[in-house]
Amino acid sequence: MADSDGLGEAATAAASAPATGLSPPRGWRERLRAGLAGTGASLWFVAGLGLLYALRVPLRLCENLAAVTLFLNSLTPKFYVALTGTSSLISGLIFIFEWWYFHKHGTSFIEQVSLSHLRPLMGGRESISDPGSPSSNRERESSRQNVSECKVWRNPLNLFRGAEYRRYTWVTGKEPLTYYDMNLSAQDHQTFFTCDTDFLRPSDTVMQKAWRERNPPARIKAAYQALELNNDCATAYVLLAEEEATTIVDAERLFKQALKAGETVYRRSQQCQHQSPQHEAQLILCTGFLIGILGSLEKYNSKIFKFQENSCEGRDTNVLVYIKRRLAMCARKLGRIREAVKIMRDLMKEFPPLTMVNIHENLLESLLELQAYADVQAVLAKYDDISLPKSAAICYTAALLKTRTVSDKFSPETASRRGLSSAEINAVEAIHRAVEFNPHVPKYLLEMKSLILPPEHILKRGDSEAIAYAFFHLQHWKRIEGALNLLQCTWEGTFHHVSVYPKKELPFFIHFTAGLCSSTAMIALLTHQFPEIMGILVKAISMISRTCVEFL
Repeated sequence: MADSDGLGEAATAAASAPATGLSPPRGWRERLRAGLAGTGASLWFVAGLGLLYALRVPLRLCENLAAVTLFLNSLTPKFYVALTGTSSLISGLIFIFEWWYFHKHGTSFIEQVSLSHLRPLMGGRESISDPGSPSSNRERESSRQNVSECKVWRNPLNLFRGAEYRRYTWVTGKEPLTYYDMNLSAQDHQTFFTCDTDFLRPSDTVMQKAWRERNPPARIKAAYQALELNNDCATAYVLLAEEEATTIVDAERLFKQALKAGETVYRRSQQCQHQSPQHEAQLILCTGFLIGILGSLEKYNSKIFKFQENSCEGRDTNVLVYIKRRLAMCARKLGRIREAVKIMRDLMKEFPPLTMVNIHENLLESLLELQAYADVQAVLAKYDDISLPKSAAICYTAALLKTRTVSDKFSPETASRRGLSSAEINAVEAIHRAVEFNPHVPKYLLEMKSLILPPEHILKRGDSEAIAYAFFHLQHWKRIEGALNLLQCTWEGTFHHVSVYPKKELPFFIHFTAGLCSSTAMIALLTHQFPEIMGILVKAISMISRTCVEFL
C-alpha cells in the first residue's frame, strides 16, 4: 500500500510539473523575499543601533548615564535586596501561571499570545503550503489517520454502575468513573434513547431530563416519575437497571421488564413503517394540534400518544438492541454463557447494520470462555477485515489463537537453537501485529502494571483500551499454557524499548521564567548577605557600561 501510494504521488507530481524549457526556472524572486524575511529582525537591530549612535549627542547619553551611575551609587544595599526580591516574586508568579496553563492547555501562554497578537504586528506570516502538493496530501492523510486512531469509543464490555461500579465506591469511598467519562455516557444516552418528538409524551419528556441529570439519585427519581406516567417506559427500566440495581440478578429482572415494554413499542414502529413520510409528518402535526387543544385531558392524550410511537423508529431500535445486549451480558456474568452467546448471535442476525456497536467483541469474549476456539476463528474471519475499525480485542484474540497452537511446546532456548517453525512464525507475527496496534496491552497481560476497573469509554490504541481488554481477557490468556510466556518473549525481544510515546517538552518560557526567578532570588540573597561585595560589583558594572557608551 505504501509503495502504491508513493507511485501515485510521484505520478501526480510528474503530471502537474511543467515541461522542461517551457517556463523559466522559478527561484530568484522567491529566494530574495525569503532572505529579506529572514534578515528582517537583524536589519531592525542594526538600524536601531545606528539611530542610537547618531542621536547620542542630542540625547546627551553620556551625561544621562553619568547621572544614572551617580544615582545607583547613592542607593543602599537594602534597595537592591528589595528590587531583586520583588523581581524574583513576580517572575515566580509568572512561572507558576505558565506551568499551570501548560498542564491544562498543553501550550505556553506567552508563546500563544506572541504568535497570535505580536507576530502579525511585526509582519510575521505563517507559511502556507500548496494544497495540491504531495507533501500537503501526505500531511492531510496522516492527520486523518491520527484522528481515526485517537477516536473515543464506548466500551463494549462496560460494567453496570449500580451492581459493579458501586461496589468499588462502597469499599474504597472513591468514585471509579471520571466526570469526563460520565459526561460522554450522558451524551450517548441522549443520542440513543431520545428523539425530537419526546416532548409529545410526558414520560419521555421526563426521561430526557433524567439522562441530563448529573446526580444519580435525581436520575433514579426521574425514572420512577416516568414510570408513574407510563408503566411501559422502557428507557426508565433501563436507567433503573443500570444505576439502582445492586446485583446482576436485579439488573436482569429490570432489563426483562424493559425488554417487554421495548418490544411492544418496536412492533408498533414496524407496523407503521409502510406509511409515507408525508403521511407521517401530517400525523405528527395533527397529534401536536390535538394535544394543544385537549391540554390535560389524559384520557384523550393516552389515545393520541399511541399514534406517535412510529415517529422515532431509530430510537426504538436503539433501545431494543441495548436491552438485549445488556441481557446477554447479565447472562454471561451469571454463568449462563450459552444463553448469552445465543442472544448475541440472534442480535447480530436481526440487526446486521449495527457493526459499529461492536457486539462481536462481547461474542468473542463469551466464546473464549466456552473455549469454542473454532467459533472464535469464524467470528474473527468475518470481522477482522481491513475495512472495519480494528480493536485490541480483535488483534489480540487473533494472536491468542495463533499462539495456542504452539505455546505449550515453545521454549526460547530451543527456538534460538533450531529456529522458529512456520506455526511459531505465524504466532510471532500475530503478536507483532497486536502489539503494534496497542503497545500498552502486554504490560497488563503480564501483570507488570496493576489492573483497575475499566472505564465506560476507551481510546483506541490507548491505555484505557488496554485496561478494558486485559480486565476481561487476562483469564483466557492464562488458561492457555505457555501463551503469556510466548507473548513476553516476543514483546521483550522486539517492543520493550520501542513502545513508548514521546513526552511533551516544556516550553521555552517555563525554563526562562524558572531561571529568572532563581537568578533574581539568588542575587537578592547575595546582596543581603554580602552588601559591600555586591555594591562593588554593581559599581564595576556601571563603570564598564559608561566606558562603552563614551567609546561609542
